[in-house]
Amino acid sequence: MKKQKTLASMMTVIIILCCAVLITLLIRDLDRNKTHSAQTNHSQIQQTKPSSPVIKKDKVIKKKHKAKPSVKEKKLTAPYVSQKPELPNGCEVTSLTMLLQSAGIKVDKLTLAGQIKKVPFQSGGFMGNPNEGFVGNMYHGSRNNPGYAVYHGPVADLASRYLGHRVKDLTGDAWEDIEKQIASGVPVWTITSINFQPVPKGSWREWHTKQGTIQITFQEHSVLVTGYDEDYVYFNDPLAGGPGSKASKAAFVKAWKQFGRQAISYTPESH
Repeated sequence: MKKQKTLASMMTVIIILCCAVLITLLIRDLDRNKTHSAQTNHSQIQQTKPSSPVIKKDKVIKKKHKAKPSVKEKKLTAPYVSQKPELPNGCEVTSLTMLLQSAGIKVDKLTLAGQIKKVPFQSGGFMGNPNEGFVGNMYHGSRNNPGYAVYHGPVADLASRYLGHRVKDLTGDAWEDIEKQIASGVPVWTITSINFQPVPKGSWREWHTKQGTIQITFQEHSVLVTGYDEDYVYFNDPLAGGPGSKASKAAFVKAWKQFGRQAISYTPESH
């Protein structure tokens, strides 16, 4: 009897263990199915989701606005005025006369000669400063009453009396800016050397003025530049007796730079 009870108990335990194993297996299988199903669904969701757009930044091609090619050559026509015989030292005001007349201003060289600011050739132990006014005698030069020159400052001031804000003092600008101004149709007053060549070092001297010491040369000259090309500069030289003088561009520009790149022009009325 006892044996039968023991056998029954063992069978019960075995059955319970088998059931437990079976249940465990069923649960595992169920979990696997769920996991597989979940993975399948996730995969399907990923496939049905629109893919993130790949934003290709199209290369922005800026339309290159080509700078207007510089005009390689230009020649203008401007009124011609001679400084002779009244103003042997008055090349600057005579060239200014031509500049103003090209702007339609009715003025003559003697009027401008009377209006330009002047300073003594020498006074109180100091030489006159051409940056302050015309130095000395413009009308006739002599050892007892010599004359020198006047630089862009007083000339631009006098030009402003006639053209007002239209005056453009281009002093210090690059030669390319001078050409640009001429290409726009307006001539340019300049200071260069008397022979349009660089001034030799030995021809310069120290000039002690009230404002300080400057370097000057008596080879200074002023002309109205009216044109240029690759090889030449064209200008009205008040000493030449007529318009249309020309000189080597390379030499002219070097001389112009020696005098501090002095240049004056104006803005056309339409601007």
